[in-house]
This record gives sequence, structure tokens and C-alpha cells, in this order.
Amino acid sequence: MQSADVVVIGGGIAGLSLAARLAAHAKVVVLEGESAPGYHASGRSVAFAHYGLGNVPVRDLTALSMAELAAHGSVHAALHIASAGEIAALDALEDVHRHYACDYSRAGPEEARGLVPVLKPEACAAVLIDHSSLKLDTHAMLQACVAGVRAGGGAVVTGARVQSIAREGAAWRVETPAGSFTAPLLVNAAGAWADVIAQLAGVRPVGIEPRRRTVISFPAPEGEDVHAWPFTKTVGEGFYLLPEGRGQLLASSMDQTPSKPCDAAAEELDKAIAADRVEQATTLPIRRISHSWAGLRSFVADELPVIGAAADVPGFVWCAGQGGAGFQTAPALSRIAAAAVLGQPFPEDAGAAGLSFAMFSPARLGA
Repeated sequence: MQSADVVVIGGGIAGLSLAARLAAHAKVVVLEGESAPGYHASGRSVAFAHYGLGNVPVRDLTALSMAELAAHGSVHAALHIASAGEIAALDALEDVHRHYACDYSRAGPEEARGLVPVLKPEACAAVLIDHSSLKLDTHAMLQACVAGVRAGGGAVVTGARVQSIAREGAAWRVETPAGSFTAPLLVNAAGAWADVIAQLAGVRPVGIEPRRRTVISFPAPEGEDVHAWPFTKTVGEGFYLLPEGRGQLLASSMDQTPSKPCDAAAEELDKAIAADRVEQATTLPIRRISHSWAGLRSFVADELPVIGAAADVPGFVWCAGQGGAGFQTAPALSRIAAAAVLGQPFPEDAGAAGLSFAMFSPARLGA
């Protein structure tokens, strides 16, 4: 039996970033079911921090996180492209960038094709260039969190898939193949499995819906050095495209297929759709897919994170539902979650941005 002040279930960016915050105040043990942290959604993220993702609160969290993210990212432009029928959506996105005082510019097809020569003119009738977006080093972010947990006297235990959870007096007891763990506070940061963990603990689920997203990798045009190409994304339904080193490109159709919690794998139809959408908007011929993968992005009904204590069971705290914005919101969201776990006031800068505990509370979802 290993005892701690807080047991965090889930070794993705959500659980690890929170655990690293808590480690300065308490003894924390993180339980990860796989052989290494970040195996599922966190290990399969393209992890590009930009404002073309999520709703207003998610963008606020991104803005609050950008300064800290810069330590584990490099500036890499994002190119948001619009066809003639999507100008209104691009105008709305420009309003977002103006609101957050981003370094951005508007341009037309000629400048867009100067950045990404393979774009067809009709696919980029107008574009917005975010000059300050970040390509994140996800491995470095995860390992920095692991180091933070250990520096505070805590531990990250892998191969610790949860088998049972029981409330014993004022403490939780969690049984895993890696041993038994007990703590008065239990944090559910289990991603796609968050509702499963809640049910094991006798806590009402919040309606976590895992959604599968597929990414394909394929060779860049022969003789073309693509490493400086921007992250390129349609403002509406379509695709995103970005370099993977100098000789490969990554693309996704931004699919969101509902799924059960699982070790997700790319399906042939999803790979074909991603390739087709890229070919429709560019002159790229995708004759061979070098490799592909899929990951699960987890949402609740209103697509906001779920942060806070369960109302029906004491000592159980949610940290789930980050959707596809886990890395780019982790610095701000982990501060909010740490305040919830420790009973501290809501972070002042987040409150000034219009965020609140109530906005993220599981109570809004009946939990």
C-alpha cells in the first residue's frame, strides 16, 4: 500500500500538468495504465497552439497559456484559408485574433501561394496569417511535468491500469497491477476513460464522448523543402496541413467520429477522406501514405473542460473533457484545477478574462 495526499488517475497532459502544480503543496501519485505517460491522446496530438480551435472559453484559456507554452514551443506561422464562400468565417476569425492582440495579417491568394505553393487559388481566396502561433514540443512538456512531480516528492507510476476504486473512511483506495494506492483526494484525469473511472468510484458520469481524429503522413513534393511551410487550416470543414520535418507532410480532415474508449487506430475511409480533401484544395498528389494514426479527443455536451469536485461523493475531483486543446490550454487549466483541488481562490487572471469555477464545474452536467 502506497499512501499520498492526492492520487491522479491519468498520465496525459491533463493529469501530469495538474500533478506538477500540486506537487509543490502535497504528495502526489499519478497512475498511468500504459507503459509510458502520454500514450493515448497526448501522445498522438499534432499540438499546434493557435486561435482557430475551440469556443470562446477555450480560446481564453489558450491566451492565458501562451506565455508559458513558449518555453516548450517554437514560433511557427499558422495560415487560415478561406474560399470565396467562407470570407465571413475568416472575418470572424480575424475578430478573434484582434481581440487577443495577435500578430496577424490578412492576405490574398498570391501571398498565400507564396507561403504554400501547392494551394489552388480557389481554396485561398482570402487568408489570415497568424505570425505568433506555436508548434509545441509535446514530449518536452510531458517530461517537464513528470520532473515537476518527482521534484516535489511524488511519483508517476506506469503500468497501473485501475482495477477497482473504493472509499474507505476518509480515503480512497485504488487497486492496480502496480500496487495499491490510497489518498484522501482522487483526481479523475483519465481522458476518454473518465466516465469509466467515475463509475468505478460510484460517481455520476458527466457524459464524456471520445471522438476519433485521424492524421496521415505522406511525402512532400520531390525537391521541395517544406519545413518552413505554415500550419495551414481551412476555416470551415476541410483539412489541416503542416510539415513533418523537411520531406514529409501531415494532414487531417479534422474528423470527429464518436468512439468508445479504446486504443484508437486510423481507419481506411478516414485516411482516404483526409487525402481527398488535401488533393481537392492543393496540387499535391498523395500516391502513398507513409504512416497514419488516430487519437481520441474527449468532449462533454457543451465542449468545455470539466474541472471541479463531484457534488455526490467527497474527495473526488474531475479534470477531463479538454477536447483537442489539451496541450495549448494546459498551463492555464492546470492552475484552475489545482485551485479547485486545494480549495484556493479562482486564479485572478482567469477571472479577469471572464472564466469561473462554475463555468467548468461538473455540477453544470448534473455531477
